[in-house]
Amino acid sequence: MSRFWKTVLLVVAVLLVAGIGYRVLGGGKQKQAGWGGQQGDAQVPVTVVAAVRDTVPVYVTAQGTVSAYNTVTVSPQVGGQLLSVNFREGQAVKKGELLAQIDPRTFQAQYDQAAASLRQNQALLATAQSNYERSNSEAYRQYVAQTDLDTLRNQVAQYQAAVAAAQASMAQSKVQLDYTRITAPIDGVAGIRAVDPGNVVAAGTALVTLTQLQPIHVLFNLPEQQLDAVRAAQAAGPLRTATLDRAGGEVVNADGTLQVVDNQISSSSGTFRLRAEFANADGALWPGQFVNVRMKLGELPDSVVVPAEAVQRGSAGDFVYLVTPDDTVTLRDVVQGGQVDDGHVVIDKGLQAGDKVVTEGQFRLKEGIKVTPLQPGQAPPAPSEEQLKAAGQRRGAGRGPR
Repeated sequence: MSRFWKTVLLVVAVLLVAGIGYRVLGGGKQKQAGWGGQQGDAQVPVTVVAAVRDTVPVYVTAQGTVSAYNTVTVSPQVGGQLLSVNFREGQAVKKGELLAQIDPRTFQAQYDQAAASLRQNQALLATAQSNYERSNSEAYRQYVAQTDLDTLRNQVAQYQAAVAAAQASMAQSKVQLDYTRITAPIDGVAGIRAVDPGNVVAAGTALVTLTQLQPIHVLFNLPEQQLDAVRAAQAAGPLRTATLDRAGGEVVNADGTLQVVDNQISSSSGTFRLRAEFANADGALWPGQFVNVRMKLGELPDSVVVPAEAVQRGSAGDFVYLVTPDDTVTLRDVVQGGQVDDGHVVIDKGLQAGDKVVTEGQFRLKEGIKVTPLQPGQAPPAPSEEQLKAAGQRRGAGRGPR
């Protein structure tokens, strides 16, 4: 084959490869369609909300732990056989209510013995007082030696001391006897009992734990940076707190009051502890539960507020997509000033009231792109026949020959 034909075949092959590449790449530098999420003449539909000015409550939130108002482990103060248990596990008991009974016979005998000793010493004291009074009278004083008179007077004092000792012993025996009746020291709910009737228990043996649930405490921690704000708000008046939810997100109580701020900051975590008190009238809070606590510190007047989903996080900080009057978007750096509620945030810098920001559809946006602003919940407009036809032609042209 001559050199001429080799050159012709090489040129034809190059042209064929160029044509195939042209079709594979979509026929050149075509504009991409804007409908369906691509750039082009059509505008990208996005949800837009205007920033507003409002008086914003300032809240701090934290995860807290529910703690019983009072917890008492009930134990006998004397030993003996446990005759009966007079409560049901899980039962609400009142202060002074009988919980258990220890065999009282030994302590009853000690009490009776102390009572008899008291009566004996009272009789001896009466005899000694009578002898002393008679010997010290006008009729007998001249016949009694001074030494004998002193002895009689001292004998009266001796029996007075014996009566006092017997009275103390009797009172002690009465206390020990009363200890055989184990009563509730507080109002509360009885837990699971630790000892069954019939067992011989020693003093200090735990029988049951009582927990007071009304009112009830919630303990939570806040960062040390918020200490000054909490103390200033507390000085202005009582701070209201609310348990926002439990594990399932259910609101359980919203009637608490901050009771105390701990007197030190943890050096390991950089937080300080707080304790709030709740009436817990409905019994929804239970010791050991984890709850989210929200506490109102005050209000910020005339603040710019936007939906939380409008704020995006970038490498340089927070920003929003701002919609200009000609329906194009531009990136605007912002500084957050705190959370208003679950769905809104305060913007300290970067926005003014009335500025329109994108809340849905940000993943399709970039600087300067045209958009179709929609109200929250509004569906994007359906594509026109021309847009559908143009999209179909572009897809067909992009396939190329098989």
